[in-house]
Amino acid sequence: MSEAWSSVFRLVVGIFWLYFASTKWQGVGWMRGLIQSAGAANPIPGLHELLIQVVAPNWLVFAIAQTVGETVVGILLILGLATRWAGIGGFLLAVNLALVVAFEVSDPGFRWLYYLAVLVNAQVIVSGAGPYALSRFGWVPAFLR
Repeated sequence: MSEAWSSVFRLVVGIFWLYFASTKWQGVGWMRGLIQSAGAANPIPGLHELLIQVVAPNWLVFAIAQTVGETVVGILLILGLATRWAGIGGFLLAVNLALVVAFEVSDPGFRWLYYLAVLVNAQVIVSGAGPYALSRFGWVPAFLR
């Protein structure tokens, strides 16, 4: 049973990403204020300016990119395909949220949810797909293993 935990963990992380992606499938308009105010709340030099000058004016492109990224990562992790690449994608998405959105949260304790997402995706990268994944089948192309 212990060998199955990496597969269960990967599946749960995939559901996590797919859940957050699904909140944006009906529209990303609600993200506009969040994205546009992220720069003002961000204390990191360089990133603060990037958010204000590049991301805020182009909020729709970044909102759609976030949604597509979360959807792709979630589906790949649930299926167990390209698991380490999906884990890297999830790691980058989580770092994005931890460095940008977490600073907009007024409760510092709540920020840990964003930081934990970084660690969870790092664990997926390290542990891989586990024994119960589509990537274990021989008919799956090598680039999806």
